[in-house]
Amino acid sequence: MPSSNPIVVVATMTAKPESVDTVREACTQAVEAVHGEPGCELYSLHEADGTFVFVEQWADADALTAHSKAPAIAALFGAVGELLDGAPDIKMLQPVAAGDPAKGKLRS
Repeated sequence: MPSSNPIVVVATMTAKPESVDTVREACTQAVEAVHGEPGCELYSLHEADGTFVFVEQWADADALTAHSKAPAIAALFGAVGELLDGAPDIKMLQPVAAGDPAKGKLRS
Protein backbone atom coordinates (compact mmCIF):
# COMPACT_ATOMS: atom_id res chain seq x y z
CA MET A 1 0.00 0.00 0.00
CA PRO A 2 1.57 3.35 -0.99
CA SER A 3 2.17 5.80 1.81
CA SER A 4 0.60 9.24 1.57
CA ASN A 5 2.14 12.36 2.93
CA PRO A 6 0.00 14.64 5.06
CA ILE A 7 -0.93 17.96 3.46
CA VAL A 8 -0.42 21.12 5.53
CA VAL A 9 -2.53 24.18 4.75
CA VAL A 10 -2.50 27.70 6.19
CA ALA A 11 -5.60 29.73 5.38
CA THR A 12 -5.82 33.41 6.35
CA MET A 13 -8.91 35.63 6.34
CA THR A 14 -9.09 39.25 7.43
CA ALA A 15 -12.45 40.56 8.62
CA LYS A 16 -13.68 44.07 7.96
CA PRO A 17 -13.33 45.95 11.28
CA GLU A 18 -17.08 46.04 11.95
CA SER A 19 -17.43 42.30 11.20
CA VAL A 20 -14.73 40.73 13.40
CA ASP A 21 -17.15 39.21 15.93
CA THR A 22 -19.41 37.77 13.22
CA VAL A 23 -16.47 36.27 11.33
CA ARG A 24 -15.06 34.81 14.56
CA GLU A 25 -18.40 33.14 15.31
CA ALA A 26 -18.65 31.66 11.81
CA CYS A 27 -15.07 30.38 12.01
CA THR A 28 -15.54 28.75 15.40
CA GLN A 29 -18.73 27.05 14.21
CA ALA A 30 -16.86 25.65 11.20
CA VAL A 31 -14.07 24.19 13.35
CA GLU A 32 -16.32 21.74 15.17
CA ALA A 33 -17.83 20.45 11.93
CA VAL A 34 -14.46 20.18 10.19
CA HIS A 35 -12.96 18.19 13.08
CA GLY A 36 -15.43 15.43 12.17
CA GLU A 37 -14.36 15.26 8.52
CA PRO A 38 -12.46 12.14 7.39
CA GLY A 39 -8.72 12.73 7.19
CA CYS A 40 -8.69 15.85 9.39
CA GLU A 41 -5.56 15.57 11.55
CA LEU A 42 -5.36 19.23 12.61
CA TYR A 43 -7.68 22.17 12.11
CA SER A 44 -6.83 24.96 14.50
CA LEU A 45 -8.01 28.56 14.50
CA HIS A 46 -5.89 31.53 15.60
CA GLU A 47 -6.65 35.26 15.64
CA ALA A 48 -4.76 38.55 15.74
CA ASP A 49 -6.27 41.99 15.13
CA GLY A 50 -9.21 40.78 13.05
CA THR A 51 -7.16 38.33 11.02
CA PHE A 52 -8.09 34.68 11.38
CA VAL A 53 -5.55 31.97 10.57
CA PHE A 54 -6.42 28.31 10.17
CA VAL A 55 -3.52 25.86 10.50
CA GLU A 56 -4.58 22.57 8.98
CA GLN A 57 -3.15 19.11 8.42
CA TRP A 58 -4.93 16.59 6.22
CA ALA A 59 -4.11 12.90 5.94
CA ASP A 60 -3.68 13.14 2.17
CA ALA A 61 -4.72 15.04 -0.94
CA ASP A 62 -8.04 13.16 -1.14
CA ALA A 63 -8.98 14.31 2.37
CA LEU A 64 -8.14 17.91 1.48
CA THR A 65 -10.19 17.69 -1.72
CA ALA A 66 -13.17 16.33 0.21
CA HIS A 67 -12.77 19.12 2.78
CA SER A 68 -12.83 21.79 0.08
CA LYS A 69 -16.26 20.48 -1.02
CA ALA A 70 -17.65 19.87 2.48
CA PRO A 71 -20.84 21.53 3.77
CA ALA A 72 -18.95 23.24 6.62
CA ILE A 73 -16.70 25.10 4.20
CA ALA A 74 -19.59 26.13 1.95
CA ALA A 75 -21.43 27.43 5.03
CA LEU A 76 -18.34 29.27 6.30
CA PHE A 77 -17.61 31.07 3.06
CA GLY A 78 -21.30 31.76 2.54
CA ALA A 79 -21.46 33.39 5.97
CA VAL A 80 -18.27 35.46 5.78
CA GLY A 81 -17.85 36.25 2.08
CA GLU A 82 -19.10 39.85 2.24
CA LEU A 83 -17.57 40.42 5.68
CA LEU A 84 -13.95 39.93 4.65
CA ASP A 85 -11.45 42.62 3.71
CA GLY A 86 -10.24 40.91 0.53
CA ALA A 87 -10.12 37.30 -0.59
CA PRO A 88 -8.91 34.54 1.75
CA ASP A 89 -5.26 33.53 1.30
CA ILE A 90 -4.91 29.74 1.21
CA LYS A 91 -1.51 28.10 0.92
CA MET A 92 -0.64 24.40 0.72
CA LEU A 93 2.78 23.95 2.30
CA GLN A 94 5.61 21.46 1.99
CA PRO A 95 7.77 20.71 5.04
CA VAL A 96 11.41 21.80 4.97
CA ALA A 97 13.67 19.49 6.98
CA ALA A 98 15.64 21.52 9.51
CA GLY A 99 16.73 21.25 13.11
CA ASP A 100 15.31 18.66 15.49
CA PRO A 101 13.01 16.34 13.49
CA ALA A 102 10.67 16.02 16.50
CA LYS A 103 10.20 19.79 16.68
CA GLY A 104 10.68 20.79 13.05
CA LYS A 105 7.42 19.53 11.54
CA LEU A 106 3.77 18.87 12.27
CA ARG A 107 2.95 15.26 12.96
CA SER A 108 -0.17 13.19 13.17
